[in-house]
Parts: sequence; C-alpha cells; structure tokens
Amino acid sequence: MKQLFTFVQKEFYHILRDRRTLLILFGMPIVQVLLFGYALSTEVKNTGIGILDLDKTQNSIALISQINSNQYFDVEKDLKSINEAEDAFRTGKIKMILVIPDKFSENLVAGSKTQMQLITDGTDINHANQILNFMNNIILDYYGQNIISSSSGVQPEIRMLYNPQLKGAPNFVPGVMALILLIICVLMTAIAIVREKETGTMEVLLVSPMKPWVIILGKTIPYFLMSVLILASIVLVSVTLLELPIHGSLLLLFSLSVLFIITNLLIGILISILTDSQQNAMLISLVGTMLPTVMLSGFMFPIENMPVPLQVIANVLPSKWYYEIVKNIMIKGTGIEVIWKHTAILSAMTGLLFMIAVKKFKIRLE
Repeated sequence: MKQLFTFVQKEFYHILRDRRTLLILFGMPIVQVLLFGYALSTEVKNTGIGILDLDKTQNSIALISQINSNQYFDVEKDLKSINEAEDAFRTGKIKMILVIPDKFSENLVAGSKTQMQLITDGTDINHANQILNFMNNIILDYYGQNIISSSSGVQPEIRMLYNPQLKGAPNFVPGVMALILLIICVLMTAIAIVREKETGTMEVLLVSPMKPWVIILGKTIPYFLMSVLILASIVLVSVTLLELPIHGSLLLLFSLSVLFIITNLLIGILISILTDSQQNAMLISLVGTMLPTVMLSGFMFPIENMPVPLQVIANVLPSKWYYEIVKNIMIKGTGIEVIWKHTAILSAMTGLLFMIAVKKFKIRLE
C-alpha cells in the first residue's frame, strides 16, 4: 500500500503541474453542459412566423393573438396573399406560414370542421416537425376553449410525460454527462502508460517490485478522483443553472456514475497498454470512443431506428447503458429495480476490462 500511495502521489504531481490540462479538465465539462443546455437547445423559442388571415374576424384575430402571446412564436409578417409566401421564406425571418380560411369564424361558431393550412420551411426537417407540433397544440387548445357546438367530436388532450415543457436540458444533460466522462477518463488515462514509455521511465517501473495491478491502480486513482469532482460539477451546473431537478436517488446516480468512470478509466489504460505513442493513444481514444458514443449511444439518434448490426455494436458500448441509467434516475426518478439490468451489464464490462488490462500489461519492453 505504501508503494501504491507513492505511485499515486507521483501521478498527482504530473497532473497538478500542468495548469493548462487542469483548465481543460475542469473547464470543458462546464462549457459543454452550458452549450448543450442553452446554445444547442432544440427547444422552440421565439420562432418567426407569417400569417395570412383571409377571415379577418374577431375569432381569427383572437387566434392570432393567442399564437403571438406565447414564448414559442413571434408573428413577424402579416401576409396579404399566398403569393408572398415564397419571398417571405427566402428572407429567413420566418419558418412557418399559417393560412386562416375565409370561413374560419363561421365554422367555429357552427361547430363544424374547418381546415387551416400550415406551410413550413423544410430545409431543417427536425425543426419543421417541432414547430408543426407546437402550432398544432396551440390551435387545438384554441378550439377547445372557443368551440360552441358539441357536435364537433372528441378533442384530444396531449400530455408529455417527464418533460411537459419540451425543454432541451432533460434530453441533452444525460448524454453530455456520458460524453464528457468518457472523453476525460479515456483520453487522460490513454496517455498515462504511453508517456512512461516515451520518456523512458517505464524501465524503472518494470524493474521495481511493484506488480502490474499496482501500476494500473496507481495510474487510474488520480484520474478517478478528478473525474468524481468533474461529475459533481456537471450535476451542480445542471441543477442550478439549467434548472434540471434530479427526480431519483442522488446516491444511486453517483454510485453508478462512479462505476461508469472506472469502466472508462480501464478503457483508457487498455488503449495505453496496446499503443506505443501518445499520439496514437489520443487518436484511438477519440475516434474509437467519442464518435461511437455520439452516434450509437442513443444520445443523438434513436437506436431502434438503426440497422441490426449497428444496434449490436451499440449494446457493446458502456456509454449506451450509462445513458439509459442517467435518464431513468434523473428524468424518470426510477430506482435500481428498473435499471438493475443496465447496472449488471456495466459491472460485467468493468470486470472484463480490468482482467484484460492486467493480462495485456507487458512486464518486458520490446
């Protein structure tokens, strides 16, 4: 244990004397959380729209007022004819045009069906679908408040569970947590042993009485402690600045996050053992872990929509299971009875990686 403590102390000296690396380690997570929470949010806010009101009655004016009074849309242009639609879209100030028919008020009073036209800018199909859904909900809400006749049939009531305001933070924060922890843990530890090889100090470690597992633990403990601090800072920023409450157990969240951190540290150590240069180690850690996490963990794209071979690869990624764990704990408020399968798989991956890292550790330099 004295050897292990001395080795860990040496690693801390390596980390603390490089202030630029420390700034990246603790600054990058906060910046990424804030970027995904604010700048890269997919929420619909203050979207410019144009309206062509062919009815021009009190009811159509009331509908326009209700649309313009919420935070989702701003009426930027009052069109005189449908021919102005294309020119309005080309200016880039509006993303949707609402066409109110000339018999809108008459049909509303009679309780009969009426059709309204919604024209959207399809250059960004995801944003177009979002604003269509938001506008549809506003129109349905207006009909529910102002319909007079009961012959119009059933009016659907739409309710979004776990995220009724459709905020971006509940969607991005779990994925950002998985991505940041993976990048920091894997990238930092990937160059740990390779650095010893390049500087020529690996020979000293190999001739010392320390066993391979002592060297591996000595390399991972400093980055483990720093990763826990980074995790705490991410959670603190999410709760305070992004106003994202943790509905589940905070202790369970931190416990399973620690398990994920250990998994990523072992991946970094394994990459470090199998490579001969810091450049190769950094390249493999970024390309081999960051890109699959972004593409295949379910963070950006639904796994269910992917081809079967990609779904199989996704299930091998630890970040996929951790992303599901964080979503269930933070957003849904579930406990271990729901995520026990994810926890078991992540634990098995951690044990397997540790055994491979110890076995692959070479006690002789080539």
